[in-house]
Amino acid sequence: MIAIIGRPNVGKSTLFNRLVGKRLALVDDTPGVTRDRRAGDARLGDLRFTILDTAGLEEAEARTLEGRMRAQTEEAIADADAVIFVVDARAGITPSDSHFANLLRRTETPVILVANKAEGRAGEHGLYEAFGLGFGEPIALSAEHGEGLSDLYDSLLPIVDAADAEAEIEAIAEADVNVDLDPDAEEEDKGPAAGTVEKPLRVAVVGRPNAGKSTLINRLLGEERLLTGPEAGITRDSISVDWVWRDHHVKLFDTAGIRRKARVQEKLEKLSVADALRAIKFAEVVIVTLDATMSFEKQDLQIIELCAREGRAIVIAINKWDLIEDRSEAMQRLNDAAERYLNQIRGVQIVTLSGLHGRGLDKLFEAAFKAYEMWNRRISTSRLNRWLDGVLVHHPPPAVAGRRIKLRYITQAKARPPHFIVFCSRPEALPESYTRYLVNGLRERFEMPGTPIRLSYRKGENPYAAKAKKRNIQ
Repeated sequence: MIAIIGRPNVGKSTLFNRLVGKRLALVDDTPGVTRDRRAGDARLGDLRFTILDTAGLEEAEARTLEGRMRAQTEEAIADADAVIFVVDARAGITPSDSHFANLLRRTETPVILVANKAEGRAGEHGLYEAFGLGFGEPIALSAEHGEGLSDLYDSLLPIVDAADAEAEIEAIAEADVNVDLDPDAEEEDKGPAAGTVEKPLRVAVVGRPNAGKSTLINRLLGEERLLTGPEAGITRDSISVDWVWRDHHVKLFDTAGIRRKARVQEKLEKLSVADALRAIKFAEVVIVTLDATMSFEKQDLQIIELCAREGRAIVIAINKWDLIEDRSEAMQRLNDAAERYLNQIRGVQIVTLSGLHGRGLDKLFEAAFKAYEMWNRRISTSRLNRWLDGVLVHHPPPAVAGRRIKLRYITQAKARPPHFIVFCSRPEALPESYTRYLVNGLRERFEMPGTPIRLSYRKGENPYAAKAKKRNIQ
């Protein structure tokens, strides 16, 4: 694990993106864009390692936002096998660089000094100044243009090799401890999952600013992994962290608060919101976090609608439940609002919790895994058509312009989310209200509450009728 550190705006996130090979971290000319630690799988030649992007080091009181950001960076330094200390070759060595160099010298973590933005003659002076920091010869680098990476490779090679060797020794020692000393003992049947690595469930935590998303994830992890505080809009990047719940692997995505589009004016906030929307698209389950003191406001409903349009499995988390005095009345209001506003995901699971105090977290993830199971549900064609026959008997589609609409056949095209196709005579004439009736019927009959369901129509006969007829003739 290699941590990239340095004062704000020296190009740490640009170097991070260069090493992971994609634009994971937000990059902008504004100082202090990065606030939380972001981990990525880096590769440089044949080297493979975890790289940590960190907030810019600033001198500030511990209670301030900048002070809390620095504490996050100091924790990354303590956890890392080595540190890449980045300075700006064009700006030269500043008092902040010298101050944090003194801090690094007190740690036992190996330091690689990088003078970034060293392309051209403008960076020569700062490169020579960097020798005075006391970390040996600085690496002249241009993270933006990819220059100097071979020198960085040479510096990282012994560190990565040493970490790999240590991991190999630990693996051998662990294998020796677990070896079966009785050669005649029968091997335990571990079932079909033995030796396989469970794919983590991707869960995005989204919501309006200051709904308590980062506090909730910190409580789940049992550590102050993400930056939190009373200020709204602290989180900017979508930060992913790995977690295990009841032996299930989970990848949690903390996202920036999503405000109304009209209020998002600054370029940096637009980038943050775009990053949050991208996290929703790649998630499997989305936990929409609402503030219990002002839940189901217009922006909450728009976020829920967005998640449903993307076809994600959805759970609604009512956070800050500890602030509610009359909880039975508040719960009734929540249920009424859900009934009134959430017709597209009727029956969605609503979980009340307190991220600050850690209450209701198990119920939240029981709901998340249940939503994921329904999101993956597949229903046999025979069961679907038996259900459709019953629907047509009790509530056939209305006649349009005096002509009946015939629904002939239904099948499931895919899951994640469930998508059904109905073959009918005149799909263009079928009222939208009847489609909602069918969707709600599918949701109720096959127990998929809260799951976004896709239903589309195709004109034509039962595609399997001709095959069945041919078999009967033969």
